[in-house]
Amino acid sequence: MRSSSWERRSPGTTPCRGSQHRRLQPHFVRDIGAAYLVTALGLAWFAWRPAQGWPALVAGAVFLALHSGIHLFDASCSASPLANLIRDLPGVFLPTLLAAWIALVRRPKES
Repeated sequence: MRSSSWERRSPGTTPCRGSQHRRLQPHFVRDIGAAYLVTALGLAWFAWRPAQGWPALVAGAVFLALHSGIHLFDASCSASPLANLIRDLPGVFLPTLLAAWIALVRRPKES
Protein backbone atom coordinates (compact mmCIF):
# COMPACT_ATOMS: atom_id res chain seq x y z
CA MET A 1 0.00 0.00 0.00
CA ARG A 2 1.47 3.33 -1.01
CA SER A 3 1.33 6.26 1.33
CA SER A 4 -0.88 9.09 0.19
CA SER A 5 0.52 12.48 -0.74
CA TRP A 6 -0.79 14.08 2.45
CA GLU A 7 1.04 11.42 4.49
CA ARG A 8 4.30 12.13 2.68
CA ARG A 9 3.90 15.86 3.34
CA SER A 10 2.71 15.55 6.96
CA PRO A 11 5.31 16.64 9.49
CA GLY A 12 6.14 14.16 12.21
CA THR A 13 5.27 11.00 10.31
CA THR A 14 7.69 8.11 10.43
CA PRO A 15 7.76 4.85 8.48
CA CYS A 16 5.94 2.00 10.22
CA ARG A 17 7.27 -1.44 9.28
CA GLY A 18 5.11 -4.54 9.26
CA SER A 19 1.89 -2.59 9.14
CA GLN A 20 -0.74 -2.17 6.48
CA HIS A 21 -0.09 1.57 6.79
CA ARG A 22 3.07 3.21 5.50
CA ARG A 23 3.53 5.85 8.16
CA LEU A 24 3.07 6.15 11.90
CA GLN A 25 1.70 9.54 12.89
CA PRO A 26 2.47 10.18 16.57
CA HIS A 27 0.03 13.10 16.77
CA PHE A 28 -2.80 10.92 15.47
CA VAL A 29 -1.89 8.18 17.95
CA ARG A 30 -2.05 10.72 20.80
CA ASP A 31 -5.44 11.97 19.55
CA ILE A 32 -6.84 8.45 19.64
CA GLY A 33 -5.29 7.91 23.08
CA ALA A 34 -7.07 11.03 24.31
CA ALA A 35 -10.40 9.72 22.99
CA TYR A 36 -9.85 6.43 24.82
CA LEU A 37 -8.89 8.30 28.01
CA VAL A 38 -12.13 10.30 27.90
CA THR A 39 -14.05 7.06 27.30
CA ALA A 40 -12.35 5.40 30.28
CA LEU A 41 -13.08 8.41 32.49
CA GLY A 42 -16.74 8.26 31.45
CA LEU A 43 -16.91 4.59 32.37
CA ALA A 44 -15.18 5.31 35.69
CA TRP A 45 -17.59 8.15 36.43
CA PHE A 46 -20.51 5.80 35.81
CA ALA A 47 -18.95 3.17 38.11
CA TRP A 48 -18.49 5.80 40.83
CA ARG A 49 -21.83 7.61 40.50
CA PRO A 50 -24.16 5.69 38.18
CA ALA A 51 -27.01 8.21 37.99
CA GLN A 52 -24.76 11.19 37.24
CA GLY A 53 -22.26 9.26 35.13
CA TRP A 54 -24.73 7.48 32.85
CA PRO A 55 -24.58 10.15 30.09
CA ALA A 56 -20.77 9.88 30.11
CA LEU A 57 -21.09 6.10 29.81
CA VAL A 58 -23.38 6.55 26.80
CA ALA A 59 -20.94 8.99 25.17
CA GLY A 60 -18.10 6.51 25.69
CA ALA A 61 -20.21 3.67 24.31
CA VAL A 62 -21.02 5.76 21.23
CA PHE A 63 -17.32 6.40 20.59
CA LEU A 64 -16.59 2.68 20.98
CA ALA A 65 -19.46 1.81 18.62
CA LEU A 66 -18.21 4.24 15.97
CA HIS A 67 -14.70 2.86 16.36
CA SER A 68 -16.06 -0.69 15.98
CA GLY A 69 -17.88 0.39 12.84
CA ILE A 70 -14.60 1.58 11.35
CA HIS A 71 -13.04 -1.79 12.14
CA LEU A 72 -15.99 -3.61 10.56
CA PHE A 73 -15.64 -1.52 7.40
CA ASP A 74 -11.87 -2.06 7.26
CA ALA A 75 -12.31 -5.81 7.75
CA SER A 76 -14.90 -5.95 4.98
CA CYS A 77 -12.43 -4.31 2.59
CA SER A 78 -9.49 -6.53 3.53
CA ALA A 79 -8.14 -9.69 1.95
CA SER A 80 -8.97 -11.71 5.08
CA PRO A 81 -12.09 -10.25 6.75
CA LEU A 82 -12.70 -13.13 9.16
CA ALA A 83 -9.13 -13.05 10.46
CA ASN A 84 -9.41 -9.30 11.02
CA LEU A 85 -12.72 -9.68 12.87
CA ILE A 86 -11.30 -12.42 15.09
CA ARG A 87 -8.20 -10.32 15.79
CA ASP A 88 -10.35 -7.32 16.76
CA LEU A 89 -12.91 -9.25 18.82
CA PRO A 90 -11.28 -8.99 22.27
CA GLY A 91 -9.93 -5.44 22.06
CA VAL A 92 -12.49 -3.67 19.89
CA PHE A 93 -15.84 -5.47 19.68
CA LEU A 94 -16.21 -6.97 23.18
CA PRO A 95 -15.58 -3.65 25.00
CA THR A 96 -18.13 -2.00 22.71
CA LEU A 97 -20.75 -4.67 23.37
CA LEU A 98 -20.09 -4.55 27.11
CA ALA A 99 -20.36 -0.74 27.32
CA ALA A 100 -23.54 -0.72 25.22
CA TRP A 101 -25.09 -3.52 27.29
CA ILE A 102 -24.30 -1.73 30.57
CA ALA A 103 -25.74 1.53 29.20
CA LEU A 104 -28.97 -0.20 28.19
CA VAL A 105 -29.40 -2.30 31.32
CA ARG A 106 -28.43 0.41 33.82
CA ARG A 107 -30.33 3.31 32.28
CA PRO A 108 -31.57 5.57 35.10
CA LYS A 109 -35.27 5.51 35.86
CA GLU A 110 -37.29 8.56 34.76
CA SER A 111 -38.38 10.67 37.74
